[in-house]
Amino acid sequence: MVQVAFLGLGNMGAGMASNLISKGKLDPPLLLWNRSTAKAEAFAEGKSVTVASSIEEAVSKADIIFSCISNDAAVESVYDIALKIPDGVKGKVFAECSTIHPDTTRGLETATKAAGAEFVASPVFGAPAMADAGMLVFVLAGSKSGIESIKPYLDGVMGRLTIDLSDDHDVGKALTLKVIGNTIILGMVESLSEGHVLAEKTGLGTANFEKFIAALFGQSPYLPYSKRLTTGDYVRESPLFNAKLAAKDAGHALSLAKASGASIPIVEICAEHLKGVQEELGDKGDIASIYGVVRQKAGLPFIEKK
Repeated sequence: MVQVAFLGLGNMGAGMASNLISKGKLDPPLLLWNRSTAKAEAFAEGKSVTVASSIEEAVSKADIIFSCISNDAAVESVYDIALKIPDGVKGKVFAECSTIHPDTTRGLETATKAAGAEFVASPVFGAPAMADAGMLVFVLAGSKSGIESIKPYLDGVMGRLTIDLSDDHDVGKALTLKVIGNTIILGMVESLSEGHVLAEKTGLGTANFEKFIAALFGQSPYLPYSKRLTTGDYVRESPLFNAKLAAKDAGHALSLAKASGASIPIVEICAEHLKGVQEELGDKGDIASIYGVVRQKAGLPFIEKK
């Protein structure tokens, strides 16, 4: 029997944990920890889940530990606790799914190996709806034996496919791919926002512009994101991709660009617009709320009146 633990219940983590429970063929049940125990207990109600009261409890009882946590500092704090468990973590496999800086990942691998455990960088591509549907794409780098250990819980359970970078010994490459990949999402939202605003200002109309999006990009994320803009879903009570997290990802991309001598002007623009989103909406800001900032710059109201 293999005991699997999952740490974190954010927008992505909740869907991932749900699929582990329903499709992971777990025996014993999933061991779950979240910073808010009340949230973990509410999530676990009616499910085959054991809620751990602490990181130490979850990690000490598990063989495989998946984690999906909001930012670098939070991830490092979790590992700082986990790797200091008195009984040790020797032989355990840590699969880190959070979107963090490549250098942070490299540091986690070094610390995990020093503690006698295996480390797999396993960031994911996909929106919360894809996490709920078990359609995430995992990028894997790190211990080959560790990767083999977690594969039964990926394709067909939490994800639809994996990108395996295990031939490269640098675990930071998985996060480099994740960070660069996220610049495509940022650029997509920015381009859609600019296109819809220009369509509105020129009199073409957003409905006609969306016909073009549907005709050429209907099988891609462009159309769902476009509909979020045209239906007003770019402002919502619970963000799907929190603007603060998107800004964190943009910052990581800009850091990589600066270190490597590259230029990514569209990400610089997105980072500026995400600041405007946070100023306007605070914690309710979503990556799609970039549309509101672009609208304001064109003399339109942030929130379109329907």
